Amino acid sequence: MHTARPRQRGFSIVELMVSVVIGLLAVMFATRLMVNGEQSKAASVGGSDAMQNGMLALFSITTDASQAGWGLNDDLLNGCNTRMTDTQGFALAAAMRDGAAITPLAPAVIADGGQGSDSLTLYSGTGLAGVGSTRVWQNYIGGTSIGVDSVAPFGFNQGDVIVVAPEPAGAGCTLAQISAAPAASTLQIAAGAAYRYNTGNLGTNYNGGQARVFNLGAAGKLSFHTWSVANGVLQLRATDLAGTGGQPQAVVGNVVALKAQYGFDTRAGTAFAPKGGMKVGRWSAAMIDADGDGSTGAAGDWQRIAALRIAVIARSAVPERPATRQATCTATTAPLTVFGSAVPAGVNASPAQVALAVPNDTVSWTCYRYRVFETIVPIRNAGWRP
Repeated sequence: MHTARPRQRGFSIVELMVSVVIGLLAVMFATRLMVNGEQSKAASVGGSDAMQNGMLALFSITTDASQAGWGLNDDLLNGCNTRMTDTQGFALAAAMRDGAAITPLAPAVIADGGQGSDSLTLYSGTGLAGVGSTRVWQNYIGGTSIGVDSVAPFGFNQGDVIVVAPEPAGAGCTLAQISAAPAASTLQIAAGAAYRYNTGNLGTNYNGGQARVFNLGAAGKLSFHTWSVANGVLQLRATDLAGTGGQPQAVVGNVVALKAQYGFDTRAGTAFAPKGGMKVGRWSAAMIDADGDGSTGAAGDWQRIAALRIAVIARSAVPERPATRQATCTATTAPLTVFGSAVPAGVNASPAQVALAVPNDTVSWTCYRYRVFETIVPIRNAGWRP
């Protein structure tokens, strides 16, 4: 009599293999889902970072631009090649006039960086008189005293910044600082530790009755600002922020480019009527012969700047990784173009392509996502001239 073997129970090898395969597929899909979720999160967070940084950068610059030109809108000052010294290291922005280097005192001066980032310098004073001025009444041939018609109506105070401008226009201007309480008809510009813009001498002679003195207000509030981008950071040099006169200070990170263009009023003859409002007829990152007098970069061209077109390009804080089986990133595949739209109506666009690579960055620029922020700022003080 044979005893039947008990039937064995459990999983066969086939069933085990099927279970393992199903488990691996589940893990693979779960991993892919998590990876895709993290990539989407990174892209969203990166876009948010770029949005925040770009908006902050553009707001900071446009706030400056909206005030540009206050106190400098007299035809004797606007565009005048100006001499300035500063013990704290701030220097006026350089420009070209018919092939020669000058340092114009104007609402805005752009240093064109080509496909790289530009630098934008914006000037404004704070004098309550705005365009008020007094005349130099005796020859100035050096020294610390400037004889003027009167100081009373124009609010001159010790420590104020002044600019001496020839009349009629054509020669150079000089910036200095009042070093003593003004007398009835004398302004002192002695050198001293408290007077950062003085050397004890204007460095230029002026004939009596042929020069004017303009008051730009207190030195501590003088708003001469230069905005630039270096190594992915928006930077600022300023006369009214301690420690930033000679060395730029970081303002906003992950900003790869600042671009700017002048908006020139190119109307000819009597059609150019700034008191009735300025009108942009041409955009350009470089100075042009806007007034048609045959000279490029003369004072009349600076006085034709009606607006500024400004663009800021910000990038995500965290780079994205290359896609699976790809050696390079594809978050961004080509340089960006700014100023491509034709505004105002009837004015041709002047598009500019911008390189996005940041010097010394170990990560390719193609791994980042970028946002472009553009605006147009009217130079509202340009039309308010005497």
